[in-house]
This record gives sequence, C-alpha cells and structure tokens, in this order.
Amino acid sequence: MHIRAYASRDALATAAVFRRAVRATAGAGYTAAQAAAWAPDDRDPERWAKRRGSRPTWVAVEEDRVIGFTDLLPHGHVDMMFVAPDAQGRGVASALLETVLASTELAEARLRGVHALTTDASIPARPFFERHGFVVVASRDVPLRGQVLRNYRMRLDLPDDF
Repeated sequence: MHIRAYASRDALATAAVFRRAVRATAGAGYTAAQAAAWAPDDRDPERWAKRRGSRPTWVAVEEDRVIGFTDLLPHGHVDMMFVAPDAQGRGVASALLETVLASTELAEARLRGVHALTTDASIPARPFFERHGFVVVASRDVPLRGQVLRNYRMRLDLPDDF
C-alpha cells in the first residue's frame, strides 16, 4: 500500500469507497436507512469530483486500486476519512492520518494559526480517532435526507513544536 495525492482519475474510486464504507456501517451504529441517507445511490459524480479536487486529498492505493482516502480543509478539519470495507483493520486509516499530520498543507495551516485538527466522526469511526489522541468535544444529531445521524465533533490539539 502507498499513499499519494488525489488525482481527478480517482473520483469514481473514492466515491465507491465512500459508499461501500458507509453502507458497511449499517448495523455498526446506524440503520440501513441512515446509511442510505448518508451515502445515497444518486450522488452527483461531477459534484463529488469537484469537491475532492477543491481541497488537499490523499488516496491509499494497493495494486492500483484505491482502498481509502482522506482530506484536509484549510482550517484543520479532516472532513472525510474512509477505507474500503475489505481493507479495514490493516492500518490504512492510520497511514492516511499520518499523511495529513506530515503534510505541507497542515504546516501551512499551522502558520495561519491552526492549533488543532478537528473531525466529525461517525459512531464506528470514533474509537479510531480516540486511539490517535482525538477527544470528543460535542455529540451531535445531524438531520440528513429525512434521517438523523449521530456523530461526534472531535479535536486533536497539536503540540507547539509540531
């Protein structure tokens, strides 16, 4: 496995990883209806590609297949971190998070006064982020396409000498 910068050719693969990962969470904190609302079948592929290309995004690749991805918003928010269900438990998400922490984009954000990473973790993702030092700062119920999904605003304070 290796991590590389997202390229426009990765749009369909990252969308597929997202949908499979979210749908796999049904039964692990969310109902099938909640998972379908979160990752609908009719997601606009052009909008997805534009969103992925609008921010620093990294993909985990194994044998030319995208198995995970993450991104970073300018204010230090990890908006997406998803791993294909068949690749979970193999350190893919940890490698992606390490990439974010070592990125020039985060270093630039630090220069602009960003002192923490944040994320809105799903129920099944919360333990991963806690293992990596994130703490819950708020529990939220988010309405989405007729469903309500629980997530957790989490924060990782970055050391001053980071």
